Amino acid sequence: MSGLLALLDDVAAIAKVAAASVDDIVGAAAKAGAKAAGVVIDDTAVTPTYATGFAAERELPIIWRIAKGSLKNKLLILLPIALLLSVFLPAAIVPLLTLGGAYLCFEGAEKVFHALAPHADDAVDADFDIGDAAHLEEQKVAGAIKTDFILSAEIMTIALGSLPDSALWIEAITLAIVAVMITVLVYGSVAVIVKMDDIGLYLARTAAWGWTRALGRGMVLAMPPLLAFLASVGTAAMLWVGGSMLVHGAEVFGLSAPAHVFEYWAELAAHSVPAGQGAVAWAVKAALDGVVGLIAGLALIPVATRVIAPLFARFGKT
Repeated sequence: MSGLLALLDDVAAIAKVAAASVDDIVGAAAKAGAKAAGVVIDDTAVTPTYATGFAAERELPIIWRIAKGSLKNKLLILLPIALLLSVFLPAAIVPLLTLGGAYLCFEGAEKVFHALAPHADDAVDADFDIGDAAHLEEQKVAGAIKTDFILSAEIMTIALGSLPDSALWIEAITLAIVAVMITVLVYGSVAVIVKMDDIGLYLARTAAWGWTRALGRGMVLAMPPLLAFLASVGTAAMLWVGGSMLVHGAEVFGLSAPAHVFEYWAELAAHSVPAGQGAVAWAVKAALDGVVGLIAGLALIPVATRVIAPLFARFGKT
């Protein structure tokens, strides 16, 4: 009997350890996902554009195909790479984060530049055969999955960099949870966004009460400004996240002055208000990181368009 009680005690102890591990994994996944919030916002803002211009019945299937491609990107390709880096080359994580931050700065700054100096891009239009809807859908989905791969790489790298030191299996499960959680969040939100005008149109035509018909008309009218707002938020998020990654990378590599100055200015601004000091400090720090991101991104535009892009084009032809 005493042996059985000892066995039960051991099982209870193992169960407690397992429960604590689950709590740690869920908590780490939540924190890692929050760290990647800027990239998630941009992903959510960018993806609806890939489903525009198609028949309403094709919108959700297109989003579903992109979501499946995103999960494959994260779980089958990026997760193993992240774990290999964690085991064999952990020193590469910060440089990769910094490089990814530079890319986000470039993407965000390019959007700002194009908004300030808009121009027709005939080359992009020529890439799509708009005469064949099925062919166009294939190209759109393939382009979306490629873009998702870059954003997912940023998400997984940021998540990996924010994890505490732990066993490899815990890191693997945590990153898998982050991958699934963010994919569901992004593409669930995108599905709602792309169908909002259809839902509004349905309410406007068939709803029994006047206020619901008015709500439907409001939903239809709200779609263009909502998409424009999401695009602006996504651009700001890219610059903020990219800039913060550059500032953090510089601090790790020995240039700590920008990070310390930004923290000092954020605390100074927070102490100048009677309430909401944490929110003010965060907003000031994010704005300063965004300025860094914009400056760095604008500086990278000529490098990317005149040096890197031609090299990739030449490499692709060989």
